[in-house]
Amino acid sequence: MAKQYTDSINISIINNNPTIVFSASELKKYLNRAKIGTASETDVSASSEDVIKLGLYSDFDITPNVKDITFDDSYKIEVYNGTGYIAGVNPRSVLLGVYRFLYELGCRWIRPGEDGEIIPEMAGKDLTVSLESAPSYRHRGICIEGAVSYENVYDIIDWAPKLGFNSYFIQFREGYAFFERWYNHLKNPYKTPEGFSVERSTEIVRSLEKEIKKRGLLYQAVGHGWTCEPFGIPGLSWAQRVDEVDPETEKYLAMVNGKRQIWGGVPLNTNLCYSNPEVRKIVINSIADYLTRHKAIDVLHFWLADGCNNQCECKNCVKHSPTDFYVLMLNELDELLTEKGIDTKIVFLLYFELLWPPVEFRINNPDRFILMLAPITRTYSQSFSADYIPDTIPEYKRNNISFPSSVAENLAFLNKWREVFKGDSFDFDYHFMWDHYYDPGQFETGRILNEDIKKLVSIGLNGFISCQVQRCFFPNGLGMTVLGKTLWDNSLAFEDIADEYFRVAYGADGDKVKEYLRRISAMFNPPLLRGDADRSDKMAHETYSQIEDFVRSFEPVIKSNMNHSDPALARSWDHLDFHSEFCIRYSKVIEARLSGDIEKTRKLWTELKDFMCRNEDRIQPVFDIYEFFETFDIMTTWLLDR
Repeated sequence: MAKQYTDSINISIINNNPTIVFSASELKKYLNRAKIGTASETDVSASSEDVIKLGLYSDFDITPNVKDITFDDSYKIEVYNGTGYIAGVNPRSVLLGVYRFLYELGCRWIRPGEDGEIIPEMAGKDLTVSLESAPSYRHRGICIEGAVSYENVYDIIDWAPKLGFNSYFIQFREGYAFFERWYNHLKNPYKTPEGFSVERSTEIVRSLEKEIKKRGLLYQAVGHGWTCEPFGIPGLSWAQRVDEVDPETEKYLAMVNGKRQIWGGVPLNTNLCYSNPEVRKIVINSIADYLTRHKAIDVLHFWLADGCNNQCECKNCVKHSPTDFYVLMLNELDELLTEKGIDTKIVFLLYFELLWPPVEFRINNPDRFILMLAPITRTYSQSFSADYIPDTIPEYKRNNISFPSSVAENLAFLNKWREVFKGDSFDFDYHFMWDHYYDPGQFETGRILNEDIKKLVSIGLNGFISCQVQRCFFPNGLGMTVLGKTLWDNSLAFEDIADEYFRVAYGADGDKVKEYLRRISAMFNPPLLRGDADRSDKMAHETYSQIEDFVRSFEPVIKSNMNHSDPALARSWDHLDFHSEFCIRYSKVIEARLSGDIEKTRKLWTELKDFMCRNEDRIQPVFDIYEFFETFDIMTTWLLDR
């Protein structure tokens, strides 16, 4: 007997998979909130009429229209007057289908958390939706970064499938760096550190893993730490320092300038002596052991050190490129996992020295691996394009390389890799890591992101994992909505997504907010803040001096909407109210620096930091002040230094 929720709408679970059970509970929850009727749970036959049935394609004899039912998503909705079915090619797709059904009925999720949910009253509404949909890309994920609480991450995991995302990535073995930043309040002197521990972080990650799996999301894990943790050297964060190791461990480290040592005291940045078979064996055994103990992982990332120009210079390592040794380890790992009967997918990355493709070795089993382009040095002033990509890449010179900043140069490296690896792939990108802080209106960020995702097909990548702060919804969720919706349907235009978003998130004055924030983006001139535009441009200087008056002119619109009858919209306007003061203060810091007044710049920056710290609780779920301050530190060579 299947389960049914009865009253005005009946929901029958044809398949008892936990994610499908959760899908039914979500459908019940939102329909009840929409005042369709109260619901109770009873047992009914799976063949009963007057019911919305949830199950897999196979439960309804629907032929799958995807290549891989584990990694690819598709759903079909056939509901007429509250009777019919929602089917998915896999359990996750059933949940995605439920949210799409609710979306078609008018539900919206404009940011993570309950205060971002807009659920219209549907009493008496004809519940009819008929569609079948599959995403434009296989990989549609979010990766943890920034400073976060458990609640911050839970909220974004809960929000992700509502926007069509299908995976979540927790970096490191325990995610300690990201949680410790928040719980110890590293950048806010007005908050008392809570004494966070590795054990507490591990507990949080295990709990979040359950939330990921409950929703059927693909769980991606680790990445950083494989060049130190297997040797007993903790790799908890980039701030952690280890200056000395015992001689038995030291022999495994890369020799640079005649010394084997922790690179700059940071284990995560330290490469190894990859020509040493014992080194490779220790690393791959550690990965295999980890996967044996963590069976929930669907995709494991195996990355080398986060540093650069620090590859081993011993007589054996110089015989091959770092990438050749990387490929050798990938092959050895595949052999070991196959021997142990572990079919977990492994991600390898194109990053720093590994941008250069292998010269001698090739990946033996492409089906095991997923290529990840991580263009961390790219600019976001231009989007991806398959046009004008150079035919050549610079010659690799051990420990004497520079990295591409233009999009075209980054894609040239990808093209060279594509000549030797034809398997699965995605872009691992950083639009919401640092760069969005240069664009307080988020319009330029959203436009570039929409264009980037549209171009993934033409550059040969099958999706996008966003390495980002989790709290990037200030003043709103336009950018993340663009990301989710365009990854599902790459035919969507940025302006169309924006039009709908602002109507939903702000109500009757949404169009005014859209044009206001479009102008804010233009006035802040993100290319100038990135260093892609002329910082001596007098007109740019004058524009920053006009921002306060422009913001003040819009304040009456904000104030008139602060007490909106819809709580979600009221919160949107509250965030915009705080955002107006932020923009004024932020613009004055930049204006002072452009005028050459360093002391005034420092004073105004100190005042802005103090303002944000004192008011952090008001915007904590949507704005990551830790990473905002970190980003400004990156800018200090121009912004604050003499």
